[in-house]
Formats: sequence, structure tokens, C-alpha cells
Amino acid sequence: MEMEPSVNVLGGPLELCSGAPRTGFFRDGHCNTCWEDAGAHTVCAVMTPEFLAWSSYVGNDLVSPRIELGFTGLKPGDRWCLCAERFLEAHDAGFAPPVVLEATHARTLELVPLEVLRLYRVLSPF
Repeated sequence: MEMEPSVNVLGGPLELCSGAPRTGFFRDGHCNTCWEDAGAHTVCAVMTPEFLAWSSYVGNDLVSPRIELGFTGLKPGDRWCLCAERFLEAHDAGFAPPVVLEATHARTLELVPLEVLRLYRVLSPF
């Protein structure tokens, strides 16, 4: 799998999304991607109770641990590389979580307009 260049939606270097929990398609803490990443796990999102509940409701339980997969479950405040399509779906439903643009991969722009991402922008603490 050849990783795409690590560039964020603002055109700068892709910042770390989260080291704990370890996130990303490559589980490198960044929302890096490649063509094999069919889900485009490229949006660095900050989990909220509302988003986590909505995600579970639509069939993507991000709260429950999956120890066999090394997944401890997410809680509000955790940062996670979310699928771009799922983010857009959450936006349309009114449950989109905050987004760290500096840690959101440029490939996201193939599915989500920058203007939409900017509506949810939070500043990176790094």
C-alpha cells in the first residue's frame, strides 16, 4: 500500500490527529490514506456525546471496545480519523463533530467541501 502525500485540507503538512487512541487507516496517529482506504478515513474529528450516539444509532458503534481488534472504544473528547462519507452524513443529519483541519487529509476534499469542514473547525492543540 502506497501512502498518499501527508497534506492537510489547508495545503500544509498533515498534523497528528491522535496517538491515544491510535487512529488512522495505518494506525499511525495521522489521517493518512491510500487508494486501498476505500472508506477514506481522513477527517480528524473530535468525538462528542451527540455524534457518538448518532453513529451508534446508524450502525457504527465507536463506543464499545473491540479488544480482539485492539480497539478500546471512544469517548467524548477523543480525536479519531473518521470516514469522510460518514462525516458528511453526520453533517447532513445535524450531528457532525468538530474537525481539526490541520490534521484532516486533503483527500477529504474529494467528498466534503472545505466550506463545510470550516463550519466545524477547532484549533489544533499541537
